[in-house]
Amino acid sequence: MEKTDLKDLVRLRYGNIAVHGRNGGCCAPAESYCCDTPAVPPTAEDLSARMGYSAEELAAVPEGANLGLGCGNPQAIAAMKPGEVVVDLGSGAGFDCFLAAAQVGPTGQVIGVDMTHEMLKKARENAAKVGAANVEFRLGEIEHLPIADSVADVVISNCVVNLSSDKPQVFQEAFRVLKSGGRVAISDVVNMVPLPEKLASNPELLCGCVAGAAPTNEVKRWLAEAGFIDVQVDAKPESREVIKDWAPGSAIEDFVVSAMVTARKL
Repeated sequence: MEKTDLKDLVRLRYGNIAVHGRNGGCCAPAESYCCDTPAVPPTAEDLSARMGYSAEELAAVPEGANLGLGCGNPQAIAAMKPGEVVVDLGSGAGFDCFLAAAQVGPTGQVIGVDMTHEMLKKARENAAKVGAANVEFRLGEIEHLPIADSVADVVISNCVVNLSSDKPQVFQEAFRVLKSGGRVAISDVVNMVPLPEKLASNPELLCGCVAGAAPTNEVKRWLAEAGFIDVQVDAKPESREVIKDWAPGSAIEDFVVSAMVTARKL
């Protein structure tokens, strides 16, 4: 699939989610892979709890910010401090941005970047609900961030980098916007076993955080080539229990898992 075609599919998919709500798990396909779906789909809160968010975190964000679209909790590994500047790649409706804003406080700043107009509108509406003065949302692509050089202390992302058709460029951009000593804390999906062609070429799975997942060694290499040090990609085999519900009947949990990705800029 051409890069532009994939980007258009992703933009359409998440634009629809922003307007109509999610249907399925994580960045899961709009329709189930087969007929084996639960009679009552889990709520966004249920999904996020399974991904590692606490009840306190889930209660701390404005209604409508949590769409249940992640594959982990980057907040748990970012170690954000008051006064820091945080950039969220693919910020969606603002869920992780609002949690980060509470951690960096009024002297800090959170910048969410998303390429989907509908998500951006929803995130800004959510920010207005709670008067989040230290959060802003910018329209842009994670391969070409609308952010100046060396402004961020932390770059976070939740299940978004796998959707990019140019992942090395995403990591280069993260490196560029980070200050010296800055860090990345990313939750994403990684490929453990090559997908069969039927799954790898499925557009729904490409938009659903599965078919675009890269192998762990490639993620490490791209981060190192971007200039990062102390690169760690910690795969979470237990995440298969969540991932198997993204496309029931496809056995995708045999091929991909969630991982926590960390690295640092000298």
